[in-house]
Amino acid sequence: MDVLVGYATVHGSTRGVAERLAASLGRAGLAADVRPLDTVDDADAYGAFVLGSAVHNQAWLAPARAFVSDNAGLLGERPSWIFSVGMPGALRGPWKRMAPVEARVVVRSLPAGLPYRSHRLFSGVILRSQLPLGGRIRFHLMGGRFGDHRDWEAIDAWASEIAGELLRA
Repeated sequence: MDVLVGYATVHGSTRGVAERLAASLGRAGLAADVRPLDTVDDADAYGAFVLGSAVHNQAWLAPARAFVSDNAGLLGERPSWIFSVGMPGALRGPWKRMAPVEARVVVRSLPAGLPYRSHRLFSGVILRSQLPLGGRIRFHLMGGRFGDHRDWEAIDAWASEIAGELLRA
């Protein structure tokens, strides 16, 4: 079965997560094609979807939202999973406990009725150079830590769950 691991990214962190998911699915014996969502011409060519986006202002990026809107019918017919890449791992204290709330807000920002089997909010990379001065100050006041906060074990574990479901089907 061909699986599209599609993503939308600004700084590349989400691409890295998508590449890791695709590699894990490939090791499990699935054909996984990792691509930016705005380059997918024929979504019908895939038997399953793992779709994700960077999160900015608690919402997916426009190319990812457009892809799921344009292909909602197809996604309803085939196994689909979604993921988001944000900054919960970069936060500390009370802000860190907001990650589950952010995950729900992100999902609610997607087209109503979007069918998917599960959603994961992963932490990404956040660098000082990616934020304007005001953003750096707010991030610091929230207890934010710059760096690569991707949890590769959690990403691999989720890919294993997806592979298991697809291989059982």
